[in-house]
Amino acid sequence: MTAPAASGAARGLGWVAIARLGLVQAALGSIVVLTTSTLNRVMVVELALAAVVPGLLVGLHYAVQIARPLWGHGSDVGGSRTRFILGGLALLALAGTGAAATTFLFERGFWPGFLAALACFTLIGVGIGASGTSLLALLASRTAPARRPAAATIVWMMMILGIVVTALVSGSFLDPYSHGRLVAVTAAAGTLALAIAALAVTGIERRAAVADRPAEAGPAPRFSESLAETWADPRARLFTVFVFVSMLAYSMQDLILEPFAGFLFAMTPGETTRLSGTQHGGVFIGMALVGLVGSLLARRRPEVLRLFTVGGCIGSGLALALLAVSASLAPAWPLKLNIFALGLANGAFAVAAIGTMMALAGAGRPAREGIRMGLWGAAQAVAFGLGGFLGTVAVDVTRALTGDVALSFAIVFTGEAALFVAAALIALRVGVATRGEGPAPAAAAPLQPAE
Repeated sequence: MTAPAASGAARGLGWVAIARLGLVQAALGSIVVLTTSTLNRVMVVELALAAVVPGLLVGLHYAVQIARPLWGHGSDVGGSRTRFILGGLALLALAGTGAAATTFLFERGFWPGFLAALACFTLIGVGIGASGTSLLALLASRTAPARRPAAATIVWMMMILGIVVTALVSGSFLDPYSHGRLVAVTAAAGTLALAIAALAVTGIERRAAVADRPAEAGPAPRFSESLAETWADPRARLFTVFVFVSMLAYSMQDLILEPFAGFLFAMTPGETTRLSGTQHGGVFIGMALVGLVGSLLARRRPEVLRLFTVGGCIGSGLALALLAVSASLAPAWPLKLNIFALGLANGAFAVAAIGTMMALAGAGRPAREGIRMGLWGAAQAVAFGLGGFLGTVAVDVTRALTGDVALSFAIVFTGEAALFVAAALIALRVGVATRGEGPAPAAAAPLQPAE
């Protein structure tokens, strides 16, 4: 690498530029929360559709994202990442509004609404995958190595903040509920999010030439070569398994939590949307607490990252076990407190896992950040799609077999708790592999004192 390139690599994105990319991630999350959370509840409760219907639709948009490694590889070998980021967000905003509008078609008949929803959720998956993968590749390749994990934490916290704000504000505008009001709120959120993202990302890619592969490093590798090389790394492979299991555990409650609150706690659409905001508020605070404590302990206790990952998974499993108990005690159970605790534990394990992800993304050969992020993004997408589908199917099947709504939800929440325990066991092995097979400082990198 030439001297000027090395200087640029040492400098990288500044904290203001990283915060601007966080605004882009917040815009992405603000659109997604309405299409995968609020619309799901409306389909199950207001439209009286089987829970498997939104489960299939959300599973479809995750299935499309299995192409994330390919998009990440494209980011590695050249092209404008900014164009993919904004193009994906624009497509997401349009498709999300279209998905909300399918509620009118479902009122006329199931098949017209379902076919239109299939098309919209396919485009939602393309928009999320193209925008999200390119954003992460830009963050990983243009941020100095020492700042990568901390930068990822900032970006994810801003995404959660965007979700919380959107859920709380949108929830207040959705009551009294109507399909037209849902479409208007979704369209307004998408337009505002796209405008904010465009202002935030403009010019960053031009100015931040940092860790991209130098031109003199040789011809760009083929996609198959980059994928095989990444999968051959034992740390990357084991972390992929952890991402899949932990996200499977997390996503199984994603599509049934609002219907659960609607059926057993008699909450309105606006109230359940705000409940989603409460959960994501807990995620945000969990991330902030881990960031603060971790920044104080990371240098003296390198294993703190693994401890937070394992502890967050166990805490998530405990909160889900309590939700299973609450099904038989509704509506007297303190549901909001339980959901907040679940979010708090989710945030703890998520920020630690994200720190590990960014450290491992930069641990391989240069110009491989995109495909590594794409591989883990694909594992997450498959887990989310499968988890959402399995959660809704499990609720429908157990309701049909037992005729007991409360019991059906309790069974699913218990299964999720067991998966989180399994994820905690895998996280212990990820920590051992990272410490034993890679550079020793990797575990300590995610939380810098500057944060």
